[in-house]
Amino acid sequence: MELLRVLGWVVASVLGGYVVVFWFLKKANEWYYCHGKKNLPPGDMGFPIVGNMWPFLRAFRSPDPESFLNNLVQRHGRTGIHKTHLFWKPLVIISLPELNKAVLTDDENFQFAYPNMAELIGKKSFVTLEGIEHKRLRKLTTAPINGQKALSMYIGLIENVLMTSFDEWASMKRPIELRFEIKHALFKVITNIFFGAQGYSFLVPLTKLFGEIGGGFFAKAINLPGFAYHKALKARKEMVKIVDATIEDRKVKNKNIGSEEKKCMLDLLLEVENEDGEKMDNETIIDLLALMVFGGHESTAIAVMWLFIYLHDNPQILQKVKEEQENIVSKRPSTQKGLTMEEIKQMDYTAKAFQEAIRMNLGVGAFRDAKADVEINGYTIPKGWSVLLMFRGIHLDPENFPDPKSFDPSRWDNNMNMNMKAGAYTPFGLGSRICPGNDLAKLEALIFVHCLLLHYKLDRVNPKSPVVYFPSPRPTDNYLVKITKLPK
Repeated sequence: MELLRVLGWVVASVLGGYVVVFWFLKKANEWYYCHGKKNLPPGDMGFPIVGNMWPFLRAFRSPDPESFLNNLVQRHGRTGIHKTHLFWKPLVIISLPELNKAVLTDDENFQFAYPNMAELIGKKSFVTLEGIEHKRLRKLTTAPINGQKALSMYIGLIENVLMTSFDEWASMKRPIELRFEIKHALFKVITNIFFGAQGYSFLVPLTKLFGEIGGGFFAKAINLPGFAYHKALKARKEMVKIVDATIEDRKVKNKNIGSEEKKCMLDLLLEVENEDGEKMDNETIIDLLALMVFGGHESTAIAVMWLFIYLHDNPQILQKVKEEQENIVSKRPSTQKGLTMEEIKQMDYTAKAFQEAIRMNLGVGAFRDAKADVEINGYTIPKGWSVLLMFRGIHLDPENFPDPKSFDPSRWDNNMNMNMKAGAYTPFGLGSRICPGNDLAKLEALIFVHCLLLHYKLDRVNPKSPVVYFPSPRPTDNYLVKITKLPK
């Protein structure tokens, strides 16, 4: 008995020692970042260097990624703004619609600051530029992919690429990881739009390189072999080399073809001049197009994947979407081949299903850096601190969307959507930094649904595959499915 008492005392002492050490480390980190700063939001700064990354990753690798934010709210109140330490920096989390809108629309005090974006995508990309230059380049690069008139030019291209891809997938006679296959199909579309019909053949190695670049976004910026950031930097160098060669090849070809044949975005960028009559250099073109190509296939593929997961998990909604597509085709003249913009505009319920899918499954959110001390909701965000606009938490908050984890496209009916708070739904962001390719993403998703539901059957291999939510939500099997072509 005496031995047991001694062992118990030793164990209690060790545990007590650990508690004291952890308490001291957390207090030290709090003092280091918060000492001398007044009126900070409530929260928890975690441990030195790692901050709260461990509990954050634990939550986002669990079936309940919202638990990280919910824990902050339970401990510190529903203030909509909490301080913490994530991604190697002191950071403020925003989780109320009105505060979300306030930050996203305040370019004077906040700048775009996705982790490691400038180093890995490019310092001359319009998402990292500010002011007049940002507006100029954004307008130049987004005009060809926004608005019905511009997008109508790509309907035939998208439909052809997707139907060819579906035929290929069905012919494999084996399950495919649809997440990756959608990425490859959309990569063909986006490279055609930006680099012309031969773009894909030049740039196909980028599909692997972009995956490696993306792996460095949230990594600690350690440029040493074996670290994700180092691997991402190497991938960027290789990406720059490939795109630069593609640009030079296009310059040579453009000398020998008429201006009426120059239709892709690269041609536009090669011809544009600034106010001093200077043409854009290759580095700027690479940074501009790298972001558009990366975002134009990666995030859209995830959105389309989740749309089909939800549709097949909800057979009644799937049937309603399919009936809408069949009804559109039934009204088509016998001489018409392929979709038109007028038909796309008739996909009202399908569009609501897509809207609902991206509400329910987003990445963690958007990032900004405070350019000055900013007062918001009664608290101060210090200059230099990061801000995480937690879209996922806002979209799945029952205060904003009743029964938020229920897939319900009808919640987007006009009469049900009138009272939604501004800033409650921001899958593509808001303000001057809104996603430049959001219209193209919606168009691709609607055409994907149309082609698949009318001509093919999809069977999921692992309906209960676990889901990971960071950095982007996905089933661990990458949505393993069998595609079968329907009889005509």
